[in-house]
Amino acid sequence: MASLPNPQTVTYEEWLRMPEVTDAIEEVVDGEIRIMPPNKWNHTLIVENMRDALVAQLSRREVQVVNGSFGLVIRKAPLTSRIPDLAVFLKSTIVEQDGYIHSAPQLVVEVLSPGNTRRERERKLADYASLGVPEMWVVSPEARTVEVLYLESGFLRSAQALTQGVLQPKNFPGVQIQIAEIWPD
Repeated sequence: MASLPNPQTVTYEEWLRMPEVTDAIEEVVDGEIRIMPPNKWNHTLIVENMRDALVAQLSRREVQVVNGSFGLVIRKAPLTSRIPDLAVFLKSTIVEQDGYIHSAPQLVVEVLSPGNTRRERERKLADYASLGVPEMWVVSPEARTVEVLYLESGFLRSAQALTQGVLQPKNFPGVQIQIAEIWPD
């Protein structure tokens, strides 16, 4: 007996034919479309503060700093596409296909929300690792910490958790972000 496909999952090809959603944040995990509420104000301010600090120190000719407004395809089958809060790309490494990015940023920043579960976090880390993201910062507004993770042996592994001091992305020597400056006033 043949089973019908799950009506709540989509293939990459079906996803490409869908209309763009402009008023919602939408990720796809294993073909399942997940609609998320908009970010809360502090979340947004943290992302903007980090983006501003990075953009001020990086060459716009060589580097693209993008906040969560694009689809980052992790894999086509089963379709998984993430929307990082912040991604930093060397422009020479960007692979755009069908209007979406199919290449690893050199740095991903994710700001935790109170509703994030440990399982969701682990899954996101695994997805970014599978794409080859070499460095990730996980920001916890509640704990006021930034966890720095590096890709090692196919996994994003925690190197340090900071509450103060300076963040220095591995792939962008000379760039420094004061942790105290990322928090909203």
